[in-house]
This record gives sequence, structure tokens and C-alpha cells, in this order.
Amino acid sequence: MVSLKAHPKAADVQRVRRALISVSDKTGLAEFARALHEAGVELVSTGGTAKAIKEAALPVKDVSDLTGFPEMMDGRVKTLHPKVHGGLLAIRDDADHAASMKEHGIGGIDLLVVNLYPFEATVAKGAAYDECVENIDIGGPAMIRAAAKNHAYVAVVVDAADYGTVLGEISARGGTSLALRTKLAQKAYARTAAYDAAISNWMADAIGETAPDYRAFGGSLKQTLRYGENPHQIASFYVTGENRPGVSNAEQLQGKELSYNNINDTDAAFELAAEFDPKLAPAIAIIKHANPCGVATATTLAAAYRKALACDPVSAFGGIIAANMPLDGETAEEIARIFTEVIIAPDADEDARRIIGQKKNLRLLITHGLPDAGAPGLNFKAVAGGMLVQSRDNGRIDDLDLKVVTKRAPTAQEMADLKFAFRICKHVKSNAIIYVKNGATVGIGAGQMSRVDSARIAARKAQDAADAAGEKTPATIGSVVASDAFFPFADGLLSAAEAGATAVIQPGGSVRDDEVIAAADEKGLAMVMTGMRHFRH
Repeated sequence: MVSLKAHPKAADVQRVRRALISVSDKTGLAEFARALHEAGVELVSTGGTAKAIKEAALPVKDVSDLTGFPEMMDGRVKTLHPKVHGGLLAIRDDADHAASMKEHGIGGIDLLVVNLYPFEATVAKGAAYDECVENIDIGGPAMIRAAAKNHAYVAVVVDAADYGTVLGEISARGGTSLALRTKLAQKAYARTAAYDAAISNWMADAIGETAPDYRAFGGSLKQTLRYGENPHQIASFYVTGENRPGVSNAEQLQGKELSYNNINDTDAAFELAAEFDPKLAPAIAIIKHANPCGVATATTLAAAYRKALACDPVSAFGGIIAANMPLDGETAEEIARIFTEVIIAPDADEDARRIIGQKKNLRLLITHGLPDAGAPGLNFKAVAGGMLVQSRDNGRIDDLDLKVVTKRAPTAQEMADLKFAFRICKHVKSNAIIYVKNGATVGIGAGQMSRVDSARIAARKAQDAADAAGEKTPATIGSVVASDAFFPFADGLLSAAEAGATAVIQPGGSVRDDEVIAAADEKGLAMVMTGMRHFRH
């Protein structure tokens, strides 16, 4: 442990005499460097950054002039030197530090401007292992951490968005204030933490390490939210840089700012819509409180929307709508008939944009792609004193070895609907029961403590939808039913049969499977077991 030593208290405002600039992202660099030069700041830089500053006709000293050593080993070694780190870490008002600086010819560095090698972007584009390794920055994080530690004297900038703030203080106060330097230091440590998290998680995945001894996740702020799930909760939206189409990287064409619940529900909606290949059929998912209240495929997107809406038109009010293909004008007209919070789709044609544009508060998000429902990934959630980490549920019905376990096998239409229903299962809060008929949900029971209750609620919703539509019988008559986990007793299955289901799909694996199969046979139901469950908590 380093022994504590009393140092003189630094002045609030620290003059900026020398700045070391080394950036991969050169956005705003020339203007920033010019303003520093005009403020009398000496510029020191490296490689491509120095070249860019020189091309802006500004004087700049190469870091090798500072250290007395050339860049070497393909640029891997250039700033890892006492004359750099001494200039960043020296406590200017400490007599011993000042003496060391004088003895070794170390000049102070009052402003460090570094943004790191684009490791996250390199991974996101699918680069090979060696290219990703070469984009791991070493000198940058070392300098950032050194400057941040010595923020009593040194300002560190890791984000071009802060250039204006720094220049404003230098212009107004002749230097940077302690308050600003402290804020910049916190941001700098968070940036290196997120950077190291991205590297460590990528490397764990690359070597097949599923449970590393240390696990970290990081991200950059995309949006400060008005509040969290409830108005008394503080919330923000951070993005990890994962190259997965969705709410985190969507283009918002119009509408109010997204809320915490909007973002959560929109993510759930789009991940569900992506289960359905647009080359096979248009699909619509309507989500409310992270659960689907209607999902359907059809020959057109508008027809799919009408079928999805019919499942539970009451719950759909104020919901989130996701499409697996570009939104068209006809579908937009249908959606605009009721209040909707968010629409998310890969794209939207001119007619759709015009129609939705008349609803000023309706958010329209364009993703320019669909996420791969079968792609690997990680999910994590906080618990008291820790976090749970698991692989994304990328299990897909098309990859499973389905087993017919009853005397009667499902018909072709029943099998198609059973697969459709089981796709939806993994996106419904457990215990989940989903009734499907002709490529559309007709009853959904979600999040109940008892699977029997989920079956009954789904049937009740189907009856309510039939009453609202003026139909004599609910659509569960002649439907199929899916369960996200096994039926522990025959009662849940019998409830589905009472609702009119003719075929069942479930994971199986209960000690009472034989009892449940026998009950299905007695009712003349076809039953398929998947061997995979889809709990969602």
C-alpha cells in the first residue's frame, strides 16, 4: 500500500500551458487545437494526430521530441515514458516532485486529450481476432488514468463533446477549474472501465470462457431519461456498442423522447418480431408492459396487424408495435386508428412516414435491419450485492427435435401453429400460455404464479375479444396451445382443452409427463414435446 503524504493544496484554477493530444477520432480536432494555440497553449502530439494538426498549419511538437525516443514497435511504444507520465502525475506544488521534474527535465502536461483506439467499432464490424487485438489501446488508457488521478492539476478529455466546455473555461478563467477537472476525471475513469469491459468480454467469448473470474459491463450514455419505471426513480439509457439492430441504435424519425418503459417495451417488441423471417411472411408484435398482447403473420403487414390487434384490442391501447419488415402506408393507417406509444420497424416508406407524421407524439423508430434471433450474446441483471449473467435465449423451434408423444399426431396446420406459438413463448413472462390459430395469437396468459391461471386468463381474454368483436364463440375453439415449461399436472392441459385447444406444444420433462400425455389422449389432443423450455422472468 502506498504511504500517505501531505501535499500542498492545489489552486482551484490551473493554467493550461501545455497540452498533449492523441486521438483516433479527429472530429473537431483542428478547431480545438487552433483555439488552444491561440490561447498560448503549447501543443504536443503523436503520429496521425500530429500530422492532422500540422496540416491545419499549427505548430506542434512531436512526443518523441519530448521523450528523446522515437515511436517504435509499430507505434506500440510512444507515450510510455517518464517524461510523459511524470508530466501528468507530478504534483506541481510539492517541492520533491518539482525537484525531480527539474533534475530529469520533465515539463508539466496540464491538459491531456485522448480518445482510444476504436476497439468496440472493430469488434462490431466483425474483424478477425488479430485485428481486434491490434486495436487494444495501451498507452491511451495509461495516460488517461494518470491524468485523472492527478486531476488536482491536470484536465483530461476523452470525449470531443467536452472540447467546448474546456475552451470556455480557459477563455473565461485563464485555465480549468477543479470542479471541471474532477468531472472530467470521473468521465475518464468510466471510459477506461467501459473500454476494458468491452475487451475482457470479447476475449472471454473468443476463447470460450463462459464464467470468467471477473466480469464487467460498460456503456456510453445515450440518453438521460425523465425518470425510471416510476416518477420517483432516476434513470439513464446507456449503449454498449453491440452491433445488434434495435432500440439502442435505432433512428428516431419523430415523436416525443422515449421513456424508460418505452425503451424496455420497444426492445421486447422488436426482439419478438425478429423471430419471424420477413422472407416467409410479414409479422407484427404488439407489446404492453414487456408482454405481447397480440402477434400475427399474414400475407400483408396490414393484415398481420389486424390479426394481432384482434387478440386483445383493449390491452393494445397505448402499446408498442414492432414489424419484421418496412412499414407501409396501409399498415400505418391501421395503426393510427388507436393510440400507440411507439412503432419500430426496419424501415418505413414515404406514405407511412407521412401518415405517422400526423401523430406528433407517436415515436417512429427505424433500425435498418433485424436482430438475429439465433445469435449468441449476454444478458445481465442486478441483484442485491451482485449481478446475474447468462447467455441470451437464442433457442429456436426450427433447431429442435420435436417429438409427438400422443396417439394423434398434429395436422400440418396444427404443427405450423404450434411452432408459431412456441416462438412466442420465450418472449412471454412465465408462467406463459399462448393460444394460436391460423398464424395469430388468440389468447395470451402471462406472468402468473400458476400455469392453470395463465391458461384460464388466456381463455378469458379470448372470450372478451370475441364479445368485443360480436363473435358467438372465442377463437380458442379449434386453436393450439403452447406452454413455456412443462405441465406439472394435467390440470393446466385440461384447462386448455376446455378452452377449445386441439393440440399442445410444451417442453416436457415432468415426473408426471405420462399422466399429462394420458390426459391429452383421453381428450383427443395432439401433443408435441420440444425438450427446451423458455422461462422468462
